Amino acid sequence: MSNADIGLIGLGTMGAALALNIADNGFDVAVWNRTTATTKEFHATAGDLAARITPTDTLEELVSALKSPRTIILMVPAGQAVDDQIAALRPLLNDDDMIIDAGNANFHDTNRRVKEAGKLAFLGIGVSGGEEGARFGPSIMGGGKRAYWDRVAHILTAISAKHKDAPCATWMGEEGAGHFVKAVHNGIEYADMQMIAEVYGIMRDGLGLDHGKIAETFAAWDKGPLRSYLIEISGKVAAATDPETDQPMLDVIVDAAGQKGTGRWTVIEAQHLAAPIPAIEAAVVARNLSSQKAARAAGEDLFGAAPRHLPHDMLSLDTLEQALIAGKILCYAQGFGMIAKASEAFGWSLPLPAIAEVWRAGCIIRSDMLDDMASALRDNADQNLMMAPKFANALKDTHGALRQVVAQAALHGLALPALSSGLAYFDAMRTARGTANMIQGQRDFFGAHGFARVDGGEGHHGPWGA
Repeated sequence: MSNADIGLIGLGTMGAALALNIADNGFDVAVWNRTTATTKEFHATAGDLAARITPTDTLEELVSALKSPRTIILMVPAGQAVDDQIAALRPLLNDDDMIIDAGNANFHDTNRRVKEAGKLAFLGIGVSGGEEGARFGPSIMGGGKRAYWDRVAHILTAISAKHKDAPCATWMGEEGAGHFVKAVHNGIEYADMQMIAEVYGIMRDGLGLDHGKIAETFAAWDKGPLRSYLIEISGKVAAATDPETDQPMLDVIVDAAGQKGTGRWTVIEAQHLAAPIPAIEAAVVARNLSSQKAARAAGEDLFGAAPRHLPHDMLSLDTLEQALIAGKILCYAQGFGMIAKASEAFGWSLPLPAIAEVWRAGCIIRSDMLDDMASALRDNADQNLMMAPKFANALKDTHGALRQVVAQAALHGLALPALSSGLAYFDAMRTARGTANMIQGQRDFFGAHGFARVDGGEGHHGPWGA
């Protein structure tokens, strides 16, 4: 019978969790997976929710199980798999049916798929929160026609995370806007994680703290201005013990970070937009460097290990906390600045305050700071977030600590790519006259590119001749 409210394809970790979330919120969901055994096992282990789940063996069965007009969520790997799945579904659907790509798609692919869909309704939505978020309430960033979003908003808002009863799900704009915002979210996530890792490194290598003290420090910071999901779990990760060796869990984890590409997409797109996001770029570079373990080991053999250990009382934990606060503000300011650039470039009118609100719960970068960021952006969405009164005052109070941490780390060989980039961004953004005049002089000398004069006019040339 055609009684399911929505369909879902792809019962991997995220897809299975999202299907259970949909059923848990009172909607009937039909599911299909390429491997039939996976579908049957999922249904058999769904417990009380199984009554709201219709397992299907074929795409035809899936489509037949849905109420008309039909809506099907794709939870398959980004790239060709999405195109293949759309191609398989298209002959089975009517023009008033809808496909929702809820995977980590590149927004350029979503733009293309929207055009290729023709009359068929198509949405690209960013979903953040990992497995737990997908199961109990993710942050959802919608992209596509507003009318299409409105058709399914009752389901998507119901299954989303809630911040003080407000759903963390909203429409971002046309075409791939939702997937673009999700990519920037992930870029900020990269930088936030990298800065936390850098501060962890100072505590471990610079201050010689054991993992118990490090865990205790993160737990204390999670009760203050840095309160966030990533600080919370960093404390839990630092406190964990390996059940096989009884060593601190962090001591048995290889120091090579993986990545799935969304941070890299953010950095590439930032270059196209001429949007400065140095902390995010540094975080992506740091992940790439982390994978070069053999080269790093060879470098240590050749040049010797840096001293790393800081003299007694050189840096306090309070100073580290203040530095991380400054770094976090600067990182988010860069991310929102990039979103503003894209909004203008693509004609999307991306709702910056609403984006901050959607990120307040459910997603990986959820943080108490986002409440104040939403308010600041609502007061003046055109202003760089670091210039907003609340955050400007916070930076006045904390940038000295960031400078002290970066300086001491540089003197003692502790690599802080993201925090250092954040500090350089801050200093560049508060320097009315920088040094690009030298670059313009060089460009004119070797290429006759011309320059603007401080006393007026464009296209001037220097006295250096041809």
